[in-house]
Amino acid sequence: MERTTRYSKKRAAILAAIRGTQCHPSAEWVYQTLKPAHPDLSLGTVYRNLTLLQTQGEIQSVGVVNGQTRYDGVTEPHSHFVCNGCGQVLDLLQIQQDTDLDRTVSQQYGLVVNGHELTFYGFCPSCMQKIKF
Repeated sequence: MERTTRYSKKRAAILAAIRGTQCHPSAEWVYQTLKPAHPDLSLGTVYRNLTLLQTQGEIQSVGVVNGQTRYDGVTEPHSHFVCNGCGQVLDLLQIQQDTDLDRTVSQQYGLVVNGHELTFYGFCPSCMQKIKF
């Protein structure tokens, strides 16, 4: 028997908040952003809904940055850049997915690779200025 998920105004608001920003927010950011409009919202509700939305493929995790899992409302395959200074996460939408790499890994390790995620790390222009690169 297939379980259906009931509509939830809070879940819809969480999804809209993530899709409405380019900052790749954390659960805490989502909570702080939505709390004024949803006074009964709890951080636990945010976490549960983020997990559900990720499971449903509505959002994706970018990984842990500065101790917090960050989320992305863009679910099409794309790369990211994470600033080691300020923790900013940027979409790198113009980098083409490398299907040759998928094929190479499949052949070398006897796996079936369906795709991969590529994340670059370094310093954003603002942090480079502060560090005086």
